[in-house]
Amino acid sequence: MDLGNPSEFPFPDLLKRGKTALSNSYCPYSKFSVAATLLTDDGRIFTGVNVENVSYGLTICAERSAICTAVSEGCQKFKAIVIVTGSTSDECIGPCGACRQFLAEFGTDWDVYFTRKDGSYIKCKVAELLPHAFVPESLQKQS
Repeated sequence: MDLGNPSEFPFPDLLKRGKTALSNSYCPYSKFSVAATLLTDDGRIFTGVNVENVSYGLTICAERSAICTAVSEGCQKFKAIVIVTGSTSDECIGPCGACRQFLAEFGTDWDVYFTRKDGSYIKCKVAELLPHAFVPESLQKQS
């Protein structure tokens, strides 16, 4: 995947909010902060951060945190999510497998942006992150 130019990033406000939210990340074990800013179809914006737990399996990722906040406020249709990490690496860090499945729960035709510290980014659809996803339509009743 090609990197997008930082000056052409379509949602600079979401990126800025994500960078600001990084300081709220609770990551005393991994020291790897992550923030996600979610744009709903109706233009609302929700931010989430990773929240670690000493029992690692109970940790919640930023992407799931943002989606849970949006759902708790009545939103279930999303346009885009921007993922920002506190990593010092020049890599674009994508969502973990659990988050990819969580994103797919709310559709596979919306945009995911993972960013680098310099503002360059990778853009893809949820469907590209999780091909052949298990989605609500997969549970259609058999006759």
